[in-house]
Amino acid sequence: MARVKEKKKVREQKPAFRFPLGKRNFAIIGVGILILIIGFIVMAIPDDPDAFLSRTLAPILLVVAFLIVIPYGIMSGDKQEGKQSGK
Repeated sequence: MARVKEKKKVREQKPAFRFPLGKRNFAIIGVGILILIIGFIVMAIPDDPDAFLSRTLAPILLVVAFLIVIPYGIMSGDKQEGKQSGK
């Protein structure tokens, strides 16, 4: 009766969980939220309905914040992350 050597299963060490957003991402998102707040405040200023601030500037600020700054903050990645994954 030959003994069969049992192979020890080697557990692969899983890397620790790393949140995908870093400090830089949160800073960009924070700037976007600040632009949103400024846009809503400018829109709420009680002036003439045809005033530049409430009719032109406020919508531009809101569109820039919603469509450019916040998505860029979410989708921009760390430059160091690409270097680490190449190992």
